[in-house]
Amino acid sequence: MSPPPPELVANNRFAWFLIWKTSTSTTIYFFTKLFLLSLCATPKFSPSQLIFSLLKFLTFAFSNLLFSSSLSFLSFPKPLPSASPLQLAAGLVRFGFVSSPVDPEFRRVCSVCGGCWGIWGFVSDSYVGLVVDRPLFYSFKMGLPLAIKRALKLSNVAYLCSAALLVFLPDQFKSGGTMGQFITEQIILYIGSFSVFLCWELSHHLHQVLHTKRYLFAPPKGSAAAETNPTEPLLAALEESIPDSLLQYLAYLDLCMVCENNVDAWRRAAFFEETGETYKKVVAACLRPLEQLTSNLREVLEGCYVGKAHQLSNQLQSPTDSQLDSKHYESLNNFQKYAWSAKAVAFLTERSHEEDRFGVAQLTGSNAAVLSTLISSLLAIEVFMGKKTSLQPQHLMGPVTIKWNTPSTGRRDVATANKRGGPLDAKTCAMADVLSNSIYSIVSAFHDEMLTSTKAGLLEKDWVTKTKPLFGTYELLVQKLRYFLDFRAS
Repeated sequence: MSPPPPELVANNRFAWFLIWKTSTSTTIYFFTKLFLLSLCATPKFSPSQLIFSLLKFLTFAFSNLLFSSSLSFLSFPKPLPSASPLQLAAGLVRFGFVSSPVDPEFRRVCSVCGGCWGIWGFVSDSYVGLVVDRPLFYSFKMGLPLAIKRALKLSNVAYLCSAALLVFLPDQFKSGGTMGQFITEQIILYIGSFSVFLCWELSHHLHQVLHTKRYLFAPPKGSAAAETNPTEPLLAALEESIPDSLLQYLAYLDLCMVCENNVDAWRRAAFFEETGETYKKVVAACLRPLEQLTSNLREVLEGCYVGKAHQLSNQLQSPTDSQLDSKHYESLNNFQKYAWSAKAVAFLTERSHEEDRFGVAQLTGSNAAVLSTLISSLLAIEVFMGKKTSLQPQHLMGPVTIKWNTPSTGRRDVATANKRGGPLDAKTCAMADVLSNSIYSIVSAFHDEMLTSTKAGLLEKDWVTKTKPLFGTYELLVQKLRYFLDFRAS
């Protein structure tokens, strides 16, 4: 059975999520209901009681559907602004009365009304979710103990809060029954709250399991498409999907896995086809997010230093914390995609040293473009972190002509920024590590060739592009590369 088209990946995964979430929550509901009923008097199964029980179950199911839909729509990789009431009404009108497809952006911002789309996915794709492979079920099973533990903690807190509230309630709102009735009510309250919290925790865990599972953007191995153009589905997902969508994130994850591991070596071999067009497209898809990151950081730094943009060629300085506002913290929102892009292009360049039979990586100029983009992005990250770099004359410092230091004012600014924005500082440090490791992996693979080029005076020609970099200068990139070549870059 061939995999579903890439454009249906998000729909199918949402359908799986609804199916398994409905199954688990319904099981918990009936188990809890029967267990609670066993503690009370024997229920009377009159028609009115059955109708009331059915209404309660439908209310429970509908509330879970809204919760699940909101969780799925609000957890898209890129945070999106909420729609205005007018946009919401117009989108619902188009959805209900217009035959043309609904704008995907409306589906993404309308989390509450997404239950209608979820029901459609539940009905049309239910056959897909009925069969879940063992690794997926195993991942779900492994998270059950943690979900139960968290539900117990939350139910304990909820019970203590309700007990504290009971002390301050007026007497007319308190139960006037016997001690046995009081104990029974408390047990029912605790078990009921535990069931609700368990449903929430399982929803969150199930959502993580289903939406983070790797998807293979490739035709089945051995098919005609796998023999002719196995990279076409992956390139289509990378280039044509909605920017920062779940589909695009899954495509970058799949590309990183193909470049890093030997599980799908036949797919990586297709990147190095003779014409070099596939290799250039894959490299361009990897460099595009890094170029976006570098441009965003450059805009932030230029905004902090109005009138000092021309000094970047001589001295790059860090921004002060007082000049950073909330919009600057959006530069690394897509950290995971940036990291996958850097690792994928670095692994692919490293693999080309042994697997590129036609030399397309060098002939297309991709090696120089990759290193230049990685170094430029690293310089922007390091300056954003608070480092200061000065371009020194070669006769003063020898072959390694970059001097890194952080002045006292910079240290105070960085310390203040760390205290104010811990998550941002963690992302910048992690991104700097990813970029440094990526550059080192390429330098290690081509170390002998780079030393030979250095002796012949061709290092810049072979490994750094002549075009103006997105951040820094050509001379700064060359000296930073020499620093990596000496294995002294931090």
